[in-house]
Amino acid sequence: MEFRDVVRRRRMVRNYTGEAVDSESLDRILDAARRAPSAGHTQGQSFVVVTSAEGRQRIAELAGERLYVDRGFDPWISRAGALIVVCASEAAYHRRYSEPDKTDAAGNEIEWPVPFWWVDAGAAMMAILYAAVDEGLGAGFLGVHSVEDLSAELGIPPEITPIGVVTIGHPAPDRRSGSLSRGRRATDDVIRLESWD
Repeated sequence: MEFRDVVRRRRMVRNYTGEAVDSESLDRILDAARRAPSAGHTQGQSFVVVTSAEGRQRIAELAGERLYVDRGFDPWISRAGALIVVCASEAAYHRRYSEPDKTDAAGNEIEWPVPFWWVDAGAAMMAILYAAVDEGLGAGFLGVHSVEDLSAELGIPPEITPIGVVTIGHPAPDRRSGSLSRGRRATDDVIRLESWD
């Protein structure tokens, strides 16, 4: 599939058939995530993959799937063939940016005007979403409001923060989000050439 087709076909899928995701497809999706850009080549992203029905159901409960179902959506979190919990380690970036090739002239860690660990985790998440489409699968992203409970459920160490869950699976007809009624912003509203003016 051409990359431009992957980009155009990507959308947040909110229903799946319940069919398992082929392990080779999942491996390729995770390899794409692992290859996402990372500041200073820190590679502070990590991923917890949950494919068991019990594990998916527990995460769906933590993510408030019942609230989605009550609003007319299908049980898309528990029905996905795989869940990928995208995680980031802020501490990994502080360690990396304390190394000699990343410190300032005085040997100090840079000040962080933007937290690159979140940027890099977002890049990995986007790689997952695109790779899923390339595999002929659907994917969606959701935040989990109880990060501590998700970490405890999956045994994620305190240094690692889950940023959310990507659902992966064989798409089924779904109810589109009401957010889509907003449409895409016009190109002139989004893209500026040379300066903001």
